[in-house]
Amino acid sequence: MTSWLPQISDREGPRYRAIADALAEDVGHGRLGPGTRLPTHRDLAYQLGVTVGTITRAYAEAERRGLVGGEVGRGTFVRGAPEKAPATEPFWQPPSEPSVINLAVCLPHSPGVEQAIASAVASLAESGRLGNLLGYSPHGGLPAHRAAGAQWLARQHRAIGAPEQIVVTLGAQNAMAVAFAAIARAGDTIVTERLTYHGMKAVASTLGLQLEGVAIDEHGLIPEHFEQVCRRSAPRALYTVPTLHNPTAAISPVERRAEIVEIARHYDVTIVEDDVFGFLAPNAPPPIQTMAPDITVYLTSLSKSIAAGLRVGYLLAPLSVIPRVEAAMRALQYSAPPLLAELASRWILDGSADRFAQTQRTEALARQALARDLLPPATVGGDAAAQHLWLNLPEPWRREDFVHELRRRGVSVTGADAFVVGRVSAPHAVRLGLCMPRSREELAHGLGIIAATLDTHVGAGLMMV
Repeated sequence: MTSWLPQISDREGPRYRAIADALAEDVGHGRLGPGTRLPTHRDLAYQLGVTVGTITRAYAEAERRGLVGGEVGRGTFVRGAPEKAPATEPFWQPPSEPSVINLAVCLPHSPGVEQAIASAVASLAESGRLGNLLGYSPHGGLPAHRAAGAQWLARQHRAIGAPEQIVVTLGAQNAMAVAFAAIARAGDTIVTERLTYHGMKAVASTLGLQLEGVAIDEHGLIPEHFEQVCRRSAPRALYTVPTLHNPTAAISPVERRAEIVEIARHYDVTIVEDDVFGFLAPNAPPPIQTMAPDITVYLTSLSKSIAAGLRVGYLLAPLSVIPRVEAAMRALQYSAPPLLAELASRWILDGSADRFAQTQRTEALARQALARDLLPPATVGGDAAAQHLWLNLPEPWRREDFVHELRRRGVSVTGADAFVVGRVSAPHAVRLGLCMPRSREELAHGLGIIAATLDTHVGAGLMMV
C-alpha cells in the first residue's frame, strides 16, 4: 500500500473534491501508476485531519471519474488515467452571425455569476441538502424561498408583501402567464400600453386574451386614454410597465400612477405590474403595488439583475388571489424548480444578489452615458438608468429601412413594430439593448455604426425603391 498523501491545502471547494482532484493530477502525471493500492479510508483521514466520511466521498468521486476501483477485502486501487471524453456539442447560443453586433436583445452582462453558481452548487453538495431540492415542491414554492423573495422585493424593488403572498415562478415570462391564467379567461380584454413588451403579446395570444393598446407619451401610459378604454371596453385587467417601460424606457411619475390606480378602482380593473427593470431605478416612484396592494398583481424576476438564464421570478398578489395563482401554477408547470430557487435565496440572504444588482446598475449607467455621448441627443429617448435605449429616427428614415440598413452594416436592433398592440401604426423608432454586447468597446463600435447611419441619406434612397 502506498503512502500517498495529497496536497489539498491550497485547493478551493469541498475537501472531498479537492482530494479527488489531487488524485486525478497525480494519476495524470504518472506519480500514481495503475494498480497502486491507495491508503485506507481511516489512515488517509487521520493523515489529512478530515473525517472518514470525507475520504469515502473522495474515493467515490474518483471512482465516478474512472480513476480508481475498489475490491472488497483488498482496498482501493488506481485504474489509470481515464480515456479522454468524447467531444460534445457546445451549448446552444442565440442565433447570431459572428460579425453582427447584437443590440436586439435586453440581455445583461453577468460577470462573476458563473463562478458564484459553481461555488453555490458545491456548497449545496457539501451540505447534504442537494437531494432534498430535486423533488416536487409546493406550487407556490418552498416557504424559505418565498420568504427570501419577499426580502428581495422589499430591498431592491420596494414592493411590500408577506411571504405567503409570494409565488416563486420560472422567471417573469412565466409569472405573466400564471398571473393572467389566474385572473382572466379567454376572450377577456386586457389593456396595455400601445407599445408593449412583446412577451405580453405572446401570452395574450396563447391564452386567447384580447389586447387593447392605450396611448403613451414620454411619461408612459396616459390616464385619460386609459379611462376612455375602460368606459368603452370593460377590460378585465391592465398590464403595465411603469418603471423603465419596455421598449421606451419611460418612467411614470407618481401623480400619473395615482390617477391610474383611481381609474382602475372605479372600473374594477386588476392591475398587473411588471417591474423587472425596477431595481435599476432606485430614485423612481415606488411601485403601483404599494399604492394599491389589494388590486395589484406584481411580478419581477432575477433575469435583469443577476442572469437571464437564472429562471427565478417572484409574483406578489393579494391573499385572496393566491389560491388561483397557485392553481394556475400547478396547471402550467406544477412549481418552479426548487434548486434554482435555493441558489437565488442563498444569494439574497448572503448579499451576493445585491452586489450583482449594483453591478448591473453601474454598467447600465456607464453604457447609457456612452450611448448619449455617441448618438445625436434629439434621437435618444427614455431614462438613463435603463439597460435599453429608445432611438427616435430622424427623417427621412423609416424604421424598417433603418433596421435593414443597420443589419447590412453589421448591427442588429429591434424595430418598433415588434412592440405595437393592434393595427395602429408603429412609430419610426428602434430599441437598442445596450447591455447585450460583451464589452463597452463592442458597444461603442456598434453605436458608432448607428450614428454614422443616422447621418447618411440612405433612408431617402430606400424609400424611393
